[in-house]
Amino acid sequence: MSAIDCAVVLAGGVGSRLRPFTTVLPKPLMPVGEMPILEIVLRQLASAGFERAILAVNHRDALIRAVIGDGAELGLEVIYSKEPRPLGTIGPLHLVEEHLPDSFLVMNGDLLTDVDFSGFLQDHRAAPECLTVGVVRRDQPVDYGVIEIGHDNRARAFREKPTLDLWVSMGVYAMDRQILRHVPRDRPFGFDDLMLTLLDRDLPIGTRRHIGEWYDIGRPDDFEQAASAFAASERRFLTAANTVASTANTS
Repeated sequence: MSAIDCAVVLAGGVGSRLRPFTTVLPKPLMPVGEMPILEIVLRQLASAGFERAILAVNHRDALIRAVIGDGAELGLEVIYSKEPRPLGTIGPLHLVEEHLPDSFLVMNGDLLTDVDFSGFLQDHRAAPECLTVGVVRRDQPVDYGVIEIGHDNRARAFREKPTLDLWVSMGVYAMDRQILRHVPRDRPFGFDDLMLTLLDRDLPIGTRRHIGEWYDIGRPDDFEQAASAFAASERRFLTAANTVASTANTS
């Protein structure tokens, strides 16, 4: 396969956490500013030099096709793939094998981020791992008092409603085609299944840390923050050359 820059964009979600808005619009068409989030993602990919985007669609796919079209106005080729039934995050890749180059991105279609997609893929191609996971740091509050318990069942430490400092998956991944040998056909297979499978087989997984903007608009709070961030700096998200710091490392 040629080394074109290609992204598989997961755009089949129902968006149950955003109801009642998603009773009318599919989640990928939720507007951030005056633009659907999926259009923002596709414009970012085109600006980063991607030639092809494969949209894995399901819920209200006819409306997505009507809004996005063939991608010509956005600057890249758009191919649609509809699952015969829900196949999870990674399962649908088998449906589009013929369109995949040797390495490609897979990403959620409901993310607002200023990550450098081209740099992400190029870093992956230069790395030995068949999977690179984009990660971002998040503070996660715990709403309970946390007790550390020793082997004798006695309390060793106590923290009242601590905040955990975590690296979390961004929903942006770079993969090699060879990873499909670890993905079963014709049954649901999520990103969690893939991670656990690769870890169980002792296969190395790379990570790429992003220090910048990242919002998962499937969460109501993040949706509001994403809209505010995009309104404040639309050019930051749509520029062709992001300069936000990212680093690659291997876990």
